[in-house]
Amino acid sequence: MDPSTGDERDVLTAESISVSTDADLVDPTALAVRPQPLGAFPLPLGYMLIPVGPDTEEARLALLAGQVPEWPAVLRAHELALAGDRDGALAALSGDDPVSRYNRFVMDPDSEDANELRSALGDFGVLIDVVLFALGRTDIPPQLGTADGELAALVLSTQASKAFNEGAEALATSLLDQAVDAVEGVSKPLCGVLLGAAASIAAHAGTPDAYRRFETALAALEGADGLRVTRAELHLNLAGLLHEQAAERPELLNAAIPHYHSALQLVLREEAPLLWASAHANLATAYLTMPMTEASDQLRLGVAAQSLRSALKVYTREDHPEQWASVQLNLANSLVYTPSKHQADNLVEAVELYEAVLEARDRDTDPLGRARVLANQGNVLAHLGAFDQAKAKLYEARFIFEEFGDHDSMRTVRGVLDEVARHTTLNRTDDAGQE
Repeated sequence: MDPSTGDERDVLTAESISVSTDADLVDPTALAVRPQPLGAFPLPLGYMLIPVGPDTEEARLALLAGQVPEWPAVLRAHELALAGDRDGALAALSGDDPVSRYNRFVMDPDSEDANELRSALGDFGVLIDVVLFALGRTDIPPQLGTADGELAALVLSTQASKAFNEGAEALATSLLDQAVDAVEGVSKPLCGVLLGAAASIAAHAGTPDAYRRFETALAALEGADGLRVTRAELHLNLAGLLHEQAAERPELLNAAIPHYHSALQLVLREEAPLLWASAHANLATAYLTMPMTEASDQLRLGVAAQSLRSALKVYTREDHPEQWASVQLNLANSLVYTPSKHQADNLVEAVELYEAVLEARDRDTDPLGRARVLANQGNVLAHLGAFDQAKAKLYEARFIFEEFGDHDSMRTVRGVLDEVARHTTLNRTDDAGQE
């Protein structure tokens, strides 16, 4: 047939229309690509989908590797979500495609019809139930169904959360182990996050494999710089586990201390203030607890005091009264025993710190806690030569210890009072001799 004829042109036109129609019928679920870094990063980013496209592929791969990418403009909402700007992220999601609508749903579940969106998402529809459970919109966790890979892991970890909250710690751990199996080969950092959650539950339950689980999780997260806060939390939890076990095995304190330091190396105060403060406070406690066998060991007391001062930048009396009082008390204790050219100044500061704690330790609600502070303060006042003030504090402490049957503490206080009486008598004798 002559290619210049009108019939041939009609055929070409028909083919062109046919191709265009096929493009319009693309499966809407193809707007999201597998695998997704679901569950790896903190919420809400940890629930958000990455739309398919050449401009998002590099970011998707970076997130799967536990890295924060150079965010393309199309993922501005994801960038804002990671930064904690929920309203900004919501405003950046203007599309009407299923993925954009779902991402809006993550931050505002009232913005979409859940049932309609579940249907539009196809295989990803199970995420609707994950989000509804996480937000407390339903008490029923999502069912696994045909979900696999990272979708299955997110469902299983949600079920694990339900089990843990109900006290079924063994079941929760088992579900998280299944979640790890589901994403093995998908994302090593995502495996690490799930392993870390299982380790924390194991530590809470006191199971003997908790330490191994923490080590495995940290190994999986090695190099995942976008998950530094998660890594710091695991170091802190592992340090806490070792610190607790050190009550029976004191040598474990030496193993805990590097993990406190690792946590502090991974995060800044501005990024995770409570985690940062907790690491400083517990590191100081470990240093204060360790025995002083050599003169050089006393240097730890100075380090402890500095860490406690750092913790007090976050633990304020107004916002965190219990932690503030505990850190204040430990700081005062460290100042008492830290060698210094300005020891008298340290003792005066310690007295002031004890006094501040006494204002928060009511005799009615925490009598023994108040008595211990009074005893410490009275001892320091005695060292400063303020014997009358010392006796007043020590007598009050003794009465409380006696009332509650703490005979060991009572005898200790009596010993200090005897020493105060001896010094008072000597001072009177000296004064009389001078006259």
